[in-house]
Amino acid sequence: MSVGLIALLDDVAAIAKAAAASLDDVVAQAGRAGAKAAGVVIDDTAVTPRYVTGFSPARELPVIAKITLGSLKNKILFLLPAALILSLVLPGAITPLLMLGGLYLCYEGAEKVYELAFPHAAHAHEAELDAGSVDPKAFEDEKVAGAVRTDFILSAEIMAITLGSVPEAGLATQALVLAIVGIAITAGVYGVVALIVKADDVGLWLAQRSPPSQAGALPRMLGRGLVQGMPYLLKVLGAVGTAAMIWVGGGIIVHGAEAFGFGWPSHLLHDAGESAAHAIPAVGGLASWLVQAAGSGLIGIALGLAMIPTVSFAVAPAWRWCSTRIRKIRTA
Repeated sequence: MSVGLIALLDDVAAIAKAAAASLDDVVAQAGRAGAKAAGVVIDDTAVTPRYVTGFSPARELPVIAKITLGSLKNKILFLLPAALILSLVLPGAITPLLMLGGLYLCYEGAEKVYELAFPHAAHAHEAELDAGSVDPKAFEDEKVAGAVRTDFILSAEIMAITLGSVPEAGLATQALVLAIVGIAITAGVYGVVALIVKADDVGLWLAQRSPPSQAGALPRMLGRGLVQGMPYLLKVLGAVGTAAMIWVGGGIIVHGAEAFGFGWPSHLLHDAGESAAHAIPAVGGLASWLVQAAGSGLIGIALGLAMIPTVSFAVAPAWRWCSTRIRKIRTA
């Protein structure tokens, strides 16, 4: 073998080692960035199941698949390039855009609270926004669209946190980290959602198919427990999801306001959290988080409730006009 060929192979080996090291570094950075976004991921997992209720069992997984595809499009096709472009060209626009998304989350969460407190008024408000179709396909499309809209806001927060975790990396590394985190989080969130939604079907299968012998007693009991317990779990997740939208939205607004010089709400919540941590040192971290989340939630619910009449008087007429035009185009 010639010396030149040996040198060439050495160069190829060196490039391969450098590429492998670079890939390991990207994966490590993606792991660290994903860990920082874990709070929003948990919120996303809690929020999503409420969009999959009301369907027949046969449509649950197809609906989750549609939402998963929409979530991937949100992250990879829209948010990833938008985050990179904005960070290069107009970094100051990221915070206001996130705050608008936070305001939308506050409105969505507050609307659910309003519905619980004033069901008749909430149904009237919902009717103003509803296109008025009872067609199953239209109902499914509306549910999927609502889930993808909410996912867009939560995904934007995830991608912003991820991008903020690798500020010094090159453009290619940032893109790879964003892509890895986006795909991994989407697969994790909607995989868990699918397991939650189909758990009652698994429980029914265990209860009906387990052998009648003593060996099948435990699977039958587990199956009955899943069937009986899942409706309550979904209700709890619905409540947690609503609360998550409110406190995440409120938190985005609070932190965004701090970037524009209105730091007193953030400082007030931080000081209250520190006081709670000192008051209960055994669970100081949890106490601090609960107090700050509650404060963000109060701000979020106030902003969301204020948005309801705004949407009714300003957004609803425009929404009805757009819906009418879309239906006319579809039927033409």
